[in-house]
Amino acid sequence: MIQTPVCKLLGIEHPIALGGMGSATSPALVSAVSRAGGLGALGCHYLTPEQIRERSAAIRKETNRPFGLNFLVFDMRQDSLEEALQIRPAVMQFAWARPDQELQPLFDRAHAAGCVVTHMAGTVPEAERAAKAGADVIIAQGTEGGGHVGWMASMPLVPMIVDAVAPIPVLAAGGFADGRGLVAALALGAQGILLGTRFLATIESPLHPNFKQAIVESDGHDTQLSEIPDIAAGQVWPGAMTRSRRNRFIERWAGREWALRQNRAEALTSLRAARESGDVAEGPLSMGQDAGLIHDIPNAEQIVSRIAREAEEVIVRRLPGTLVV
Repeated sequence: MIQTPVCKLLGIEHPIALGGMGSATSPALVSAVSRAGGLGALGCHYLTPEQIRERSAAIRKETNRPFGLNFLVFDMRQDSLEEALQIRPAVMQFAWARPDQELQPLFDRAHAAGCVVTHMAGTVPEAERAAKAGADVIIAQGTEGGGHVGWMASMPLVPMIVDAVAPIPVLAAGGFADGRGLVAALALGAQGILLGTRFLATIESPLHPNFKQAIVESDGHDTQLSEIPDIAAGQVWPGAMTRSRRNRFIERWAGREWALRQNRAEALTSLRAARESGDVAEGPLSMGQDAGLIHDIPNAEQIVSRIAREAEEVIVRRLPGTLVV
């Protein structure tokens, strides 16, 4: 079994974590990942205190393993944060703070509640800022990932952040979907991986079946970075673009963002209807380039065990053969 120091810190068996993907996570998915020995995470973006309380209770009903509650710092409901701190999850996860927002008071409150604190960073300065503020774990997110990402790829970003924040442990995110990715992350100095897209294509994922199938059918070349989904939603993320599946909706507004701003209400209504109906041509699907590595829709527990097993096989069987003594 592969275990790194971050496993003990987080109370998990395998150095594998679920990304806190907002509405793309659910109690069923979170509890499945945690039950398998990874770290599940519930995206709390825009959830009410009551929803956070109910969903956390549903997770705890299914497993007594650690899980995290994930918040976007730049757009965080204060009453929802208060509820999360009262729940006292094993881990409080934060991401996407504006430059003017102080992280230390937030991290201090989470620590006072007995929580381990993680912070996602897409740049070295942001990682250093979070480390200085007291984060226990830094998540280095490369641009290959789905959803909101920065501009630097995981291969250079992960070791840069590892070096910058040492000895604080780092989880690698963005483009990881299998055991080979876990081994690569370990070689880069990370102590584990955080996955989003791979867990979207699982039985427990709340995505419409059509969107899950679109991930399976992807060759990894059909995503693009764009601000179009955020314009339609009326959101401004600090320093991020959205990586999503290229479809008719994206192509319709590409180069015409000014027109989208003028017709935002109508476009948002259309997006929501497409998401509900499973219209992959018109609905938004945040997914990473690692979709090209995803070929099935198993349950989440199988994903955790498969990645752990594949990584062990690479380390034990393949890598020793590359050494000449």
